[in-house]
Amino acid sequence: MKNLDPRAAWEQLQRTPDALFVDVRMEIESLYVGRPPGVVNIAWYEYPELTPQPDAFVAAVEREAGRKDRPVYLICRSGKRTVDAAKALDAAGFTDVTNITEGFEGELDEKFHRSTHSGWRFHSLPWEQM
Repeated sequence: MKNLDPRAAWEQLQRTPDALFVDVRMEIESLYVGRPPGVVNIAWYEYPELTPQPDAFVAAVEREAGRKDRPVYLICRSGKRTVDAAKALDAAGFTDVTNITEGFEGELDEKFHRSTHSGWRFHSLPWEQM
């Protein structure tokens, strides 16, 4: 697993048109909070269980990727879920997995707000909201 901050990941994604960009957040998070353009939502876990299903996640990524050597970039809210998701993909034989550190919203600040000092949105990278 590689780790890239959001800006470096966006630059790499622009240079790697065949990359699979996966948002591992729950679908509702991706839809209502926002997401980068071109991302595919494959949740690491879903509501109401909130329990990761690594085998199901890996199988879904494999179906979407079509091959295990395809570059895969992972994003979540803060860059934590993607670490476990990337480890599962690595263990399953994926050879080019990148974790986007900071995630989409970044870490909480002292007032418990996100996107104020880190994350995809903080860096003013492209995103959309449903």
